[in-house]
Amino acid sequence: MASSSSSSPSSSFSSTPPSYSYSSSAIHMDRDHLISILLLLPLESIISFSMTCRRFRSVASSDSLWKEICRRDWGVGVVDALVASLSSQDRREYSWKRLYYRVSQAGLLSCRRLLTKDGISPRPRASHSLNFVSDCLVLFGGGCEGGRHLDDTWVAQIGNGFDRVLSWKLVDSGTPSGRFGHTCTVLGKVLVLFGGINDNGVRQNDTWVGQVTEEGSSVAKISWRLLDLEPVVPPARGAHAACCIENRQLVIHGGIGLYGLRLNDTWLLDLSENQSARWHQVMNIRPSPPARSGHSINWIGDKQIVLFGGRGSGFEVLNDLWILDIGGDVPKWKELKYDSPNLPDRPLPRVGHSATMMVGGNILIYGGEDSQRHRKDDFWMLNLGSLSRFQTTGLKKYLRRMWKKLEVEGHCPNLRSFHGACTDISGFHLFIFGGMVDGIVHPAEPFGLRFDGELHLVELVF
Repeated sequence: MASSSSSSPSSSFSSTPPSYSYSSSAIHMDRDHLISILLLLPLESIISFSMTCRRFRSVASSDSLWKEICRRDWGVGVVDALVASLSSQDRREYSWKRLYYRVSQAGLLSCRRLLTKDGISPRPRASHSLNFVSDCLVLFGGGCEGGRHLDDTWVAQIGNGFDRVLSWKLVDSGTPSGRFGHTCTVLGKVLVLFGGINDNGVRQNDTWVGQVTEEGSSVAKISWRLLDLEPVVPPARGAHAACCIENRQLVIHGGIGLYGLRLNDTWLLDLSENQSARWHQVMNIRPSPPARSGHSINWIGDKQIVLFGGRGSGFEVLNDLWILDIGGDVPKWKELKYDSPNLPDRPLPRVGHSATMMVGGNILIYGGEDSQRHRKDDFWMLNLGSLSRFQTTGLKKYLRRMWKKLEVEGHCPNLRSFHGACTDISGFHLFIFGGMVDGIVHPAEPFGLRFDGELHLVELVF
């Protein structure tokens, strides 16, 4: 029967299942049309597609397709920044498919301490902000020895192929008042600063927008502008967490409010229209994360945010993982619970860690401290692909693949907490500055403490 259907056009037309006609249509599509369709599919479906015939395998393995997959999954800016950093010979030799898989399977980091020209650099501090915007590292505020706050702004220009020696510049920016425990978030080409605590313990709830301006090849200044967002604004706080959604919305969560009360509220500020920017509260629908401070939140695509760790109202230190979905009619929190003793290790409870989005769409957790103030120097990667598939399927195999502890080579940063961390636009390079580190133990003190003033560069090895 099979041979007669294949030899007779009329028989083939009448007896072949509909899927065969779809396959025949796909075979005769032009290459660009096929690629545009494949880019709508998840990676597993693209791999399955490549196994159907020789032509599909050729299309699904093409460098042009995999470059577009990298642009889709990592972001256009990441790929463009990577291409700009390569020599013309490297670009010809690059295989985007090989790079994609190497990045997704990366398990090693290379660390080094960056030197500064003329020994000029920001003073040691913690609970400050460090951001990468307009090809610059921007550092603001923080706390230092004696519990004093800082109100200085420092800038270091980072270009493609910088020589690992930085030149810090103290800029006169008309800064916000001194503070620590604030958040400063990159939205497009501007910085949005919110809240913080001064050395009198006063909590803030002001919102500032910072813009880097340049003159030729040097940074001229950063101009800060206070936004008038009354009458509805979040309660004053510090040690909260913040992230942006699609470079136009700022989200803040939790922190320490008045009288040391820890908070569990969520607020959203839409800055896509500056003239009508207003805060509004995202109502908590139970279940929701317990109140906390010193935690992290990151945008993971669509309208979803992932929350990790922090210190709770009873001063307990946490390592729970929650997803907030604000895309539907009603916001919804969901905890990703580890209810099986056979699951592999995951990060220990911590507060004052950093959580930074790296290339490949994964979040790199670094440092922090536990309830006994034992600081950490470990690196953990949260795989968002496995997280997404676990949410969709509920299969425990994806839960097991969610966390990976990374190995480190080179000059690893010391144990630290409440440091600043950010990546460049490519997502391959992580910068770490300052924080609280172990120091000399003085009489009658259970542990030593000092503030760090070193800048470290951490790179993915693949």
